[in-house]
Amino acid sequence: MRKIVFVLLGCILIVIAPAFSQTQGYAVRGKVIDRLTRQGVPYANVMIEGKAGVGAATDSTGVFLIPKVAPGICRLIVSCLGYKGTVSSEYMISAGTPLIEIELAEDNNALDEVTVTPSVFRRTTESPVSLRVIGLQDMEKNPGSNRDVSRIVRSYPGVSFSPIGYRNDLIVRGGGPAENRFYMDGIEIPNINHFSTQGASGGPVSIVNADLIREINFYTGAFPANRSGALSAVLDFSLRDGDPDKQTFKGTLGASEISLSGSGHFNKRTTYLFSIRQSYLQLLFKMLGLPFLPNYIDGQMKIKSRLSDSDELTFLALAGIDKMKLNTDEKGEDAEYLLSYLPQINQETFTVGASYRHYAGHHTQSIYLSHNYLNNRNVKYRNNDESSEDNLTLRLRSVEQKTSLRAENRSYLNQWTLREGVEASYSQYTNRTLQRLYQAQAEVSDYKTDLGIWSWGLFVSADYTSPDKRFTSSIGVRSDASDYGTMSRMWKQISPRLSLGYAFNEQWSVGGNIGIYYQLPPYTALGFKDESGKLTNRELDYTRATSGSIGMDWHPDSRLAFSIEGFYKQYGNIPLSLADHIPLACKGNDYGVSGNEALVSSAQGQSYGIELLARWQVPEKISLTGSLTVFRSEYRNSKAGSYIPSAWDNRFILNMSGTWELPRRWSIGGKLSYIGGTPYTPYDIEKSSLVEAWDAQGRPYHDYTLYNTERLGNFAQVDVRVDKNYYFRHWRLGVYIDLQNVTGSRLKQPDVLMSTGEIDNPSAPLAEQRYKMKYLKQESGTLIPTLGITVEF
Repeated sequence: MRKIVFVLLGCILIVIAPAFSQTQGYAVRGKVIDRLTRQGVPYANVMIEGKAGVGAATDSTGVFLIPKVAPGICRLIVSCLGYKGTVSSEYMISAGTPLIEIELAEDNNALDEVTVTPSVFRRTTESPVSLRVIGLQDMEKNPGSNRDVSRIVRSYPGVSFSPIGYRNDLIVRGGGPAENRFYMDGIEIPNINHFSTQGASGGPVSIVNADLIREINFYTGAFPANRSGALSAVLDFSLRDGDPDKQTFKGTLGASEISLSGSGHFNKRTTYLFSIRQSYLQLLFKMLGLPFLPNYIDGQMKIKSRLSDSDELTFLALAGIDKMKLNTDEKGEDAEYLLSYLPQINQETFTVGASYRHYAGHHTQSIYLSHNYLNNRNVKYRNNDESSEDNLTLRLRSVEQKTSLRAENRSYLNQWTLREGVEASYSQYTNRTLQRLYQAQAEVSDYKTDLGIWSWGLFVSADYTSPDKRFTSSIGVRSDASDYGTMSRMWKQISPRLSLGYAFNEQWSVGGNIGIYYQLPPYTALGFKDESGKLTNRELDYTRATSGSIGMDWHPDSRLAFSIEGFYKQYGNIPLSLADHIPLACKGNDYGVSGNEALVSSAQGQSYGIELLARWQVPEKISLTGSLTVFRSEYRNSKAGSYIPSAWDNRFILNMSGTWELPRRWSIGGKLSYIGGTPYTPYDIEKSSLVEAWDAQGRPYHDYTLYNTERLGNFAQVDVRVDKNYYFRHWRLGVYIDLQNVTGSRLKQPDVLMSTGEIDNPSAPLAEQRYKMKYLKQESGTLIPTLGITVEF
């Protein structure tokens, strides 16, 4: 009943038109500048994509003004003799449209009329394959994502998802959630989710507010040489700049949070962006009858100052405060099971950073300095009874900190672009954990660790584009090292990479990439100590992935595009658990900590498959996307072992989504997601029923001798989103309804083994006592409605 009322309220808000006159267009003002000199480009043509005759020419200083542009999301097409034509990022044309700045690169071969053909796909010389650019249209109107970055990327090839899940684990091309890296305006962000799993990633909701993002470069391979530590994916966020002309603000009231963001300036040379959000996700979860109630606050800020025409200084900050308590009032067997093992979680995380950029003609120097911090605290009592410390099963406080410095130089030399750089970081990891464990017998682990690690790296790359722009090539190499164990030998972590691309004509092109990539094991693994206080995992090596991709694009016209891409990844030196003989790469998709155990770098893995993608976009009318990924993800404990399915081996992923722009500023979108079933491991009934074993972790143990021998069924989900926008002279009102799983699809999982709390043999010795066990039916899935109201002024 509550869901019906919720949806009806949203419909009423959408269809009631405000009693104010709406505007038919806004002035769009901007500047076109030379990429090298940073000076305005005079007499360039600036057109609105998809609107014939709507545009303007820049004046002698490079400034343009298009007096009346219909509101909505659009791109700008810029052309000028002597320069390479370009298509801008997507912008929301409204009362809050900022001053738009577009860079043009010189082209000595462009002596005649310049024609710019917009493309649905965008490639780079360094990444001619495995790159997707996520713009404003996808972020604002992607059905089922609720503007959450980690959910938006699920629409793209190679990205798996957890059915009926409340987590944002990013699983790309069969790789684990710890294999991804995130950057924001060149500064590394260790995680992008609230309640993240330490040593991995994921969480129920993104920490990044989409209001501040200009676009995202999403790499599933062919990683740039200046982006270290990624084995599966890189999300490279580009934030908007603040508005140098006016102060604008945006308030959003959603089903799970309330937020305020703003854009403006302190003076002519210094601009700012900010965002602050407060969730009331715990109210939604309580309404849905969930036994865990998360709450979070997050904030972002960007300040950019143009010290001169050739010098820029940017300051960036991102912070989140998380608290998850248990809803012990929730009844039912499903709640009883979750409450038996879920801990209370408190996390604080932040990243602060600054970048300095100097434009010196054909050379650009950049320096990045940043510090990130994570404080993770978990507490768990048996039966959630805090009346006695004897009931304590887990008390963890773990802190990770990293200070990084990176310097880069980029040189533009006709057909060549050269980049070289160095980086260094110091990381500190501390952990104090008191935990009840059960291996062969019950025990209590109480250990402290304090670890400091120096890491360093260097990289160089060269990109080439032929004069006719049909052939591109990129070659690069980087090397990383650390003072931990034997990882200081840089020649052992040399990462070469090569990319090639060729355009047969305007419709057909082919590209490929091959490279070797390395990743430092998580701090939770490097800092783990045994009972004597010695570091257990000193023999660990960098995890290695040798990856190759080859693909072909077909563009029948500027609005329609198809691509096919095959990929293969081979893993080496994967940390393997000595306790359960499972690779660390197959863990990290649950709350808590991953990697704090004895490990050895002996496991291997492979992932391979084929991806198909089709996109059709007609500006301000329709956007359709379809993708299919068929793949395998496998691992083995050693070179002599046999490959078995990994935890991420879904076999196939199908996504079909579309958004239709209707008259009177309405839009409607839908998405179908269909995914293969994941492997799972049966329970070890004998071990799970032991009183000491169950009381140690409050959940059943798996029989790892039968690891991933069973498989769940396939799952399909349909999401729908409806938007309505009202544009006024000085402000905009937006209302949307986002309905996840409108068909109410149910995911059937194996019955969960659960203790009844009753001892079956109370007269036996304690080590032999067993609980009477029961099975709980596991079937989940419900409609999740989200109502959002946005005011921009």
